[in-house]
Amino acid sequence: MLHDGYTDVIYVLLPVWQAEFGLGYAAVGLLRGLYAGTMAGLQVPAGLLAERLGAVPVLALGTALAGLGYVLAGASTGLVLLAVALAASGLGSATQHPLASALVARTFEGPRVLKAIGTYNFTGDLGKMLLPLAAALLMTVASWRATVVSLGFVGIAAAVAILAAAPRTEAASGAAADVASGTARPRPGPAGFRLLVGIAVVDSAVRMAFLTFLPFLLVAKGADVGTVGFALALVFAGGAAGKLVCAVIGARIGVFATVLATEALTTVAILALLPLPLVGALVLLPVIGVALNGTSSVLYGSVPVLVAPERRARAFGLFYTATIGSGAAAPVLYGTIGDAVGLVAVLVLIAGTALLTVPLAVALRPALPNPAE
Repeated sequence: MLHDGYTDVIYVLLPVWQAEFGLGYAAVGLLRGLYAGTMAGLQVPAGLLAERLGAVPVLALGTALAGLGYVLAGASTGLVLLAVALAASGLGSATQHPLASALVARTFEGPRVLKAIGTYNFTGDLGKMLLPLAAALLMTVASWRATVVSLGFVGIAAAVAILAAAPRTEAASGAAADVASGTARPRPGPAGFRLLVGIAVVDSAVRMAFLTFLPFLLVAKGADVGTVGFALALVFAGGAAGKLVCAVIGARIGVFATVLATEALTTVAILALLPLPLVGALVLLPVIGVALNGTSSVLYGSVPVLVAPERRARAFGLFYTATIGSGAAAPVLYGTIGDAVGLVAVLVLIAGTALLTVPLAVALRPALPNPAE
């Protein structure tokens, strides 16, 4: 909840930083990309470090660094210091995804894994909903600097709690146990995993680009900072529900059908959002949240299906590196385009990008298990 909340509270702060530092859309995208880029690039190294030091100390250290980055962001006096602080916080958040996902996958094998990872991702979305809303409310009574520093100290306190209270679990792979018990099953070749990553890369790019520009669309419709925070909470609430519900649906109808449904809904819903007045946009945002995040839930849960147990930790690291890296690059790319063509035109382009997942899903379909299995 905390790490995912740190990742998405930035969306509430982007319009504030734009006004504070006089930024264009490309610079705004760069700030968002710095956090996500450092988080993406260090997913695999975080997993390797955990193999040496253990998951709990690495997770605690990362959480402390993520919180410290927010403290430094609140104390920054210029764009350069703000960028350094966001990069440091992103580095700390690189510790969470690959370690936790591999632990969940090892604990819940077989048909349960899709629902288990969906539930794990759902809790992250609770953080995406609560922290941006909390930040927006705090900024109605305090400065953005005080708000950001307060959030940072929460992370430092959480790191101490992790180090003191988290159980020390063995980091050994579950592969040997699978072989000994005879539960190991044949897995598709690496092509299936590469296709899955390709779908996730496009899905992440669409999600991060849309969320980056959504506050500016809402401001253009007349929203203030508090309304923007509330609107993002609506998106993330829909996203949390989408991850949980689509994980269950995906287990029943399969990854292929779920991807087609959610990506089509993403395109239609973003296009429908553009002409709506502010109140109508707020009503539609939870639906967009379901569509944006529903795909990711079934994609995360499909990694254990396509990868052997002994390779899952690194596979999750690669998966998150690719998807978060895509999410980091997308705001910069679309921000540059937005500076040239305008806000509405770039959002239309983002909506159309979601449909690029369809041919990839068609190619992946033979590698996926039958949902009835």
